[in-house]
Amino acid sequence: MLDNADLGKLIIRLTLGGLMLFHGIAKLIHGVGFIEGQLAGLGIPAIFAYGVFIGELLAPLMVILGYQTRIGALLIAFNMLVAIALVHGHELLALGSSGGWALELQGFFLFTAIALVFLGPGRYKLKN
Repeated sequence: MLDNADLGKLIIRLTLGGLMLFHGIAKLIHGVGFIEGQLAGLGIPAIFAYGVFIGELLAPLMVILGYQTRIGALLIAFNMLVAIALVHGHELLALGSSGGWALELQGFFLFTAIALVFLGPGRYKLKN
C-alpha cells in the first residue's frame, strides 16, 4: 500500500532534482563563463565557478535517487544562496513583470531544498 507522505516526498524530490538538473545540464553544455566573471569581479578565483556542477548536477541526482538526500538538498540550498548573492541580490524585494516575486524560481529551489533537509527522502529511495 502506498504511503501518502512518502509519495509526497518522492514527488518533491523528483520535482526539485529534475528541475535543478536542467540548469546543471545547460551549464555543462554552455559553460560557466558567466559565473567565472561574477566571481572574478568579486576577487574570488574563477575556478570556484566549477562548484556549480556540484550544486546543479551531483546534488540533484542525489535528491532524485534518494541517496544522501539531506546532503544533496543542503548542497542545492547552498548553491541557491550563492546564486542569489552573486546574481540576484538586487531583486530580493522586487516584483516580476507578472506581479509575482522576482525570485520565485530561486525561492522555490531554495525553500524546497530546505524542506527536504528536514523531511528526508521518504521510503522510495536507494538504500543508503
